[in-house]
Amino acid sequence: MTVLARAIEVSRRYGDVLALDRVSLDIRAGELVGLLGPNGAGKSTLINLFVGLRRPTSGAVELFGGSPGDPVMRRGIGVTPQETGLPETLRVGEIVDFVSAHFPEREDRGELLARFGLSDLVRRQVGGLSGGQRRRLAVALAFAGKPRLVFLDEPTTGLDVEARRTLWEGIRSFHEGGGTVLLTSHYLEEIEALAERVVVVGSGRVLADDTVRAVRDIVGVRRVSLVADDLPELPGVLGSERVDGRVSLMTTDPDRLVVELVRSGTPFSGLEIRPTTLEEAFLTLTTKEPAHA
Repeated sequence: MTVLARAIEVSRRYGDVLALDRVSLDIRAGELVGLLGPNGAGKSTLINLFVGLRRPTSGAVELFGGSPGDPVMRRGIGVTPQETGLPETLRVGEIVDFVSAHFPEREDRGELLARFGLSDLVRRQVGGLSGGQRRRLAVALAFAGKPRLVFLDEPTTGLDVEARRTLWEGIRSFHEGGGTVLLTSHYLEEIEALAERVVVVGSGRVLADDTVRAVRDIVGVRRVSLVADDLPELPGVLGSERVDGRVSLMTTDPDRLVVELVRSGTPFSGLEIRPTTLEEAFLTLTTKEPAHA
């Protein structure tokens, strides 16, 4: 598939802090990529390099085969950063018209607002919007110029469940129409719901780059769940929790754990073994690498 954005052995420093450490990453046409990582892992820095807001300390970044610093290249992208500031006195429809006017091709205003659940707010001043409504508007603006590639940095932060799912549908609609998306999120369920490919970063490096299922398999952790009053010391337990009498044990060797449990003679019931969720895989991957402050 055509590569729309590419980072080649990219490093980026902020003073003594190494935000990105020799990162190589391709974003291909038609992909919906989820970028995961703890605070300080380098997610926003990577997006800033792709959209031309920062330059790498070393390495190279390409956008549509050219430089992210070229305005002609940037016409093909849409961006929603983590924080946005919009003129408080302008109306929602005016904001959309203003942003759209910067692009040679423009999304129909009515269709764009409907896609992100903003149709009823077209005449509302930005200053009268709630925080969640402002966030939905900021995300909608990323799609105003009919982009080929959209970068969304924590797009649903501060949204309630219903608003978040409305945003998901808008993003899915764009992707199903052939659009390409790179999004970061702290909501791991969001990545599971939307992304086909997951890139996990930590300490400025790529720790994993694969499908959701493959990322789970990379860590090789399984959750062994059972009902028991007390458990003996068991081998290979990475973590445990007890909820309403049910104990969950994280392990890379569930067979050995169950064998030792049976040998101990401990009474138990309701044994279940399942793969980790993406959240569990994410935590296992990133806790191996201390993130920069």
